Amino acid sequence: MKAVGVKVLKAKLSEYLRLVKAGEVVLVTERDEVVAELHPAHRQNLAPTTLEEGLQILAEKGQVTLRSENFEGWYGPKTKMKLKKFSTQALLDALREDSR
Repeated sequence: MKAVGVKVLKAKLSEYLRLVKAGEVVLVTERDEVVAELHPAHRQNLAPTTLEEGLQILAEKGQVTLRSENFEGWYGPKTKMKLKKFSTQALLDALREDSR
């Protein structure tokens, strides 16, 4: 449990919210008197009942993008593209080299 004054809390709100999100309880004080208590919210983690509901939840979190058009009957490009001197292995090697 941590205690923090109102002025410091205002200045470092993001930092204290991260602590609360991680499970820490934070007491907010004003002139050495506790005026509030911040603790993690009690949320129910309900599993989605359908695939669409699960995808919608992921979209709201920004983890997936839902399509906006109906692509029924679409099978991809008619002709295959051939790129010279290109392979997925070469691409992976280049990405690994860039990350070093």
